[in-house]
Amino acid sequence: MRMIGLLAWAGAAMAAPAHSAVTATSEIGFATQSSVEIAADADAVYALLAAPGRWWNDSHTYSGDSANMTLDPRAGGCFCETMPDPSGKSGSVEHGRVIYAVPGKQLRLSAALGPLQGEGVVGTLDFTIQPKGKGVQVIMTYVVGGYLRSGPAAMAPIVDQVLNEQLQGLKRAAEAH
Repeated sequence: MRMIGLLAWAGAAMAAPAHSAVTATSEIGFATQSSVEIAADADAVYALLAAPGRWWNDSHTYSGDSANMTLDPRAGGCFCETMPDPSGKSGSVEHGRVIYAVPGKQLRLSAALGPLQGEGVVGTLDFTIQPKGKGVQVIMTYVVGGYLRSGPAAMAPIVDQVLNEQLQGLKRAAEAH
């Protein structure tokens, strides 16, 4: 029964119109773009963006649990994560800072995500929501510039894959009934 469910999920994911690609690389940075169609309204998808604990993959967090992630969807708002510790000495990490917020339409963050935080880079993560069919299309772009010790060309496909995985999580969460 579980295998049938997994096959059905895989088939639905493959049938869902989606796109992901590294759109540019140079010696000083890279850009990626992913898009997905979601059978939900723009306001609901925007609200869900502000609840990363519902759609971000646990394996791409510092704490191992996306429930520890929050996003305040207003200019200056933090995309942050707490890292609980049994000793009471909890840590935290700022994944990004909101720099542009228009409910139901667009959310943009300044964010050097994951291992990029330890590099000399600046990243801009942008979610654009637009009407498409009976729902919306979410276009996610990520532009990174600066110094990457491993080189932008090596890092770009990995970042693209990880971010596309998060976008697919957003779709699953938005369409869950």
